Amino acid sequence: MSATSSPAQLLKQYFGYDQFRPLQAEIIERVLQKRDVLVLMPTGGGKSICYQLPALAQPGLAIVVSPLIALMKDQVEALRANGVPAAYLNSSLSGGEQTQIERNCTDGITKLLYVSPEKLSSPNFINWLKTLPISLFAIDEAHCISAWGHDFRPEYAQLKALKQYFPGVPLIALTATADKLIRHDIVAQLDLNDPEIFISSFDRKNLSLRVRPGRNRLGQILDFLEKHPNQPGIIYCMSRSSTEDIADKLYKSGYKASCYHAGLPTADRSATQEAFLRDDIQIICATIAFGMGIDKSNIRWVMHYNLPKNLESFYQEIGRAGRDGLPAKTVLFYSFRDVMNWRDMFAQNPTDRQELQIARLDRMQQYAEAHLCRRRILLNYFSEESVTDCGNCDVCRNPRTHFDGTVLAQKALSAAIRLQESVNMSTLIDVLRGSRSRAIVEKGYDKIKTYGAGADLKADEWREYLTQMVNTGVLDVAYHDKYAIHRGVLAQKVLNGAHQVWLVKPEDRIEMKPSEETRKPRKQALEEALFNHLVEVRKQLADQHNVPPYIIFNDNTVREIARQRPANRAELINISGVVQQKVAVYGDAFLKALREFVQSQGGGSTAMRGSTYQFTYELYEQGFPVEQIAQQRNLGIGTIQGHLVWLLENGYNIDWQQFAQPHEIQAIQQAIPRLENPSPKNLFVHFGEKYDYLKIRLALSFFRKEQGGYLLPA
Repeated sequence: MSATSSPAQLLKQYFGYDQFRPLQAEIIERVLQKRDVLVLMPTGGGKSICYQLPALAQPGLAIVVSPLIALMKDQVEALRANGVPAAYLNSSLSGGEQTQIERNCTDGITKLLYVSPEKLSSPNFINWLKTLPISLFAIDEAHCISAWGHDFRPEYAQLKALKQYFPGVPLIALTATADKLIRHDIVAQLDLNDPEIFISSFDRKNLSLRVRPGRNRLGQILDFLEKHPNQPGIIYCMSRSSTEDIADKLYKSGYKASCYHAGLPTADRSATQEAFLRDDIQIICATIAFGMGIDKSNIRWVMHYNLPKNLESFYQEIGRAGRDGLPAKTVLFYSFRDVMNWRDMFAQNPTDRQELQIARLDRMQQYAEAHLCRRRILLNYFSEESVTDCGNCDVCRNPRTHFDGTVLAQKALSAAIRLQESVNMSTLIDVLRGSRSRAIVEKGYDKIKTYGAGADLKADEWREYLTQMVNTGVLDVAYHDKYAIHRGVLAQKVLNGAHQVWLVKPEDRIEMKPSEETRKPRKQALEEALFNHLVEVRKQLADQHNVPPYIIFNDNTVREIARQRPANRAELINISGVVQQKVAVYGDAFLKALREFVQSQGGGSTAMRGSTYQFTYELYEQGFPVEQIAQQRNLGIGTIQGHLVWLLENGYNIDWQQFAQPHEIQAIQQAIPRLENPSPKNLFVHFGEKYDYLKIRLALSFFRKEQGGYLLPA
């Protein structure tokens, strides 16, 4: 570390980047000028560089306040892998380890020290810090200090004393989400001295945004996962039981999934999080207790099984996808039931913030029910002007189909009025559809004139349309009266025929219009195969060095290596995200993998030694069963099954009869034409889990090959 190095030189030396991201250079300059700073920058926007680089560019020790042990550990591991002398002090360390770290700080060896807010409020710790040359204080997740924030933590309130103890030391507060109220509160609570406030763009263009109807959520998730194999992701749920149930079903479907929530033992939570960071688990089903401590850069998708309670939480959680800048997908499942559940929870636990909680929930609901560009809604919520559609959300990619729903609205209003405006949405739907349930008949609801007037629509369709009617003022929900459906402000005009009601047809597709299904050119296919091979090399190195794979290189850097194919260390160091220390430790292994891959290309894309399918085939030829191949390759059983089917389809010598009997294949094939959507998942359910996924995939493969016939291959 050179005291004369410029911030740009340090950026390249310790982080491997040639250019700063927007606002980073300006923020770093202010901190080096000893100014207090408040930084609002989305997750994945590069907040950490804003204090890590000033710590390296000046004498002294930087103190970083971080709320979670796991987050400290991840960030320190990443810094050390880049050659930065960093450490953390928390309860996970032994007394001897803490003493050594304190000695390194005193001796000027350590440049960044991560601590918890509780640690920083300890008088003994403060007195020790007073003996050291402190260069700056960085308060990460600064929204936690505001009682108006979505993740208030009382222990952060003690941090205000830092300005009393260290009046001349600059303080940088950082957060990913904070509206105007929370920004002012952060400044006041930390007693910042005339701070400059930097607000980065909240536009994460690499994130696609989708909202899906809340029906058949598990089926939609399985469809999604089938099209996105081996991609790490998070499924956020409202309840602990949901995380356990979904994780269990995904695991039984062949996916490496686990659950995470605050009710689990600490050791189990830590083990699950560590396995996810190391790519040993691909899918985490979690409550919001999981996430703030995740610095994993290669999360490719985030789903919300339930509606979050506000846009701040939602935005921060989806921001955990695609931190490496590569494309990532987000899916929000929405149902009106989630809104009711949140309102019930707020009512059961009243606070002086209840009105604010409900207002924020309303904004979240408006986002989920909107039929205009979702990114514009998000950006405008965070006070960032946006006047053009993004082209990367479900509304932009699949414009909705509108139709005249006036007659449906009149039927719904008539039924609600004849029911004395006393029933909730579910009961209203039952009446409209002519349900003969005991509750309907006993209460005489089957005697009203509008009973069965909407029998031609499914219950889910009615729920979607009634929700739209609530949003447009045709109907109203009496939250104070057990969510009874009342007439809305437009009801009389609709009944009189003076107002036309336009509704939007529900969408059943989870995928946006595409391009992913088209066949890739040979060059792109080779590059993808090389990327997959390098990811496996990275995983092997990560296990050897006991670090998460993304600590070695993030996905963006690995893709760049696959694209440029450096031939030596000098060329490797020029790849974005590669630093000298990583070249020294990992460079030779990556260069060797590249050479072997290039030498193998003469055999074509289906015979490349570097192909992920080829690796599976080599283990299959050695006689390993599917479960052991999956274990050795650290992939899901379903993924290995898919490899075997692909190998069979491409002429490899796969003895399919060791996995299925001819009569089983024929039984499955006979069911294929009878199903509207004969996907592996639907066939699995159709046969009551009688046949495993490999047998089903083989049957589908043979069926496609024979163009609809039932002949088995010779």
